[in-house]
Amino acid sequence: MPHGRLLLLDSASLYFRAFFGIPKTLTAPDGTVVNALRGILDFTSTLTTQYQPESVVACWDDAWRPQWRVDLLDSYKTQRLDAEGGEADTTDGLLGPQVPLIAEAFGLLGIPVVGAADAEADDVIGTLAEAWDGPVDIVTGDRDLFQLVDDDRSIRVLYVAKGVAKHDVVDNAWIREKYAIDASDYVDFAVMRGDPSDGLPGVAGIGDKTAAVLLKEFGDLDGILAAAKNIRSSITPRVRTSLLASGDYITAAREVVAVRRDVCGVPDLSGTPDVEAFTAFGETWGLGGAVERALTAFPPR
Repeated sequence: MPHGRLLLLDSASLYFRAFFGIPKTLTAPDGTVVNALRGILDFTSTLTTQYQPESVVACWDDAWRPQWRVDLLDSYKTQRLDAEGGEADTTDGLLGPQVPLIAEAFGLLGIPVVGAADAEADDVIGTLAEAWDGPVDIVTGDRDLFQLVDDDRSIRVLYVAKGVAKHDVVDNAWIREKYAIDASDYVDFAVMRGDPSDGLPGVAGIGDKTAAVLLKEFGDLDGILAAAKNIRSSITPRVRTSLLASGDYITAAREVVAVRRDVCGVPDLSGTPDVEAFTAFGETWGLGGAVERALTAFPPR
């Protein structure tokens, strides 16, 4: 029997957005800044109320920069490293203490927090979307997850780059309108275009438009590379030279960009809010109306 809708949260994407979008003057009685905690709870409550999923899962980065991706492409996320090789803190130390509180809050609401060894939240999302027998909504501000959009399986992305209140519902038509490609082409498109925020250099001289034109004409990167080796193809000499010089990068980056779909099992989704414990948690951390909004969105069952 098919399931109802599953809502998958790209947790880090959401709590960073909450941290940088909500005033840091929101504090607990002990002075701890709780803007990301309050924000992600409100984001989750709003979207759950709007879309009425059967289940919600908070997908977690157990490894924000998995070693296997670095082994394939050593530039992967290097711009986010600090001098010691860890993740650079751009939050003045104010977000880190909130992250375990966010996980605790989700647990008290009956929302499973799911990570996987040496995997990013993207890979958890890809795995759970693949396993779920029903429609899936993926909440993220990360374009890489557009590759998971699948109209045939009712898998969409709720893209919050412009904010949760103004989020885009991304299906294949949205991607075609935005990029002139299909969702199934997104990995090859992203490899060619590159993404400096993830340390993906891309192929020199190829941006969104050229990548889309090449995919339309030659189908995928394998077809594009084969055409680049054919001097009679329509590929311009400059682009041909760039593609042929980027063969090793393309091979590695396709595997780096592709979301894995085999990193975890489906969690127990039968949890229910512990109203008393969550209410006490809210009082301890000064969450105000976010508690009532969350319990309205996640009533005990």
